[in-house]
Amino acid sequence: MATDIAKKEGVMNKASNADTSAKEGPVAKAIESQTAKLPSDLFLWTSVCAMATSLTLKLTGKDHLALFIGQWAAPFLLFGIYNKIVKVEGHDSESTPESSL
Repeated sequence: MATDIAKKEGVMNKASNADTSAKEGPVAKAIESQTAKLPSDLFLWTSVCAMATSLTLKLTGKDHLALFIGQWAAPFLLFGIYNKIVKVEGHDSESTPESSL
């Protein structure tokens, strides 16, 4: 128990000592500004549609295509997580003035 707490504290110390001087480049800022405009539900429903399409293809005997389409579900969910993080944290959240928070 004590070692678990010590490990967690070590991780927290490493995280707080991380180099925060690195800033996002113009390409990352452009991508984040565009993806932040998309609703988060879009990625969830796209993932569900990929799963439903995969199931339909599997039931019709098109196994290889079903596997191909079915593998899209996880990346769409990850895109949704990225989208949510960008909306909540934004790029370079440290560079925003304190008054806007």
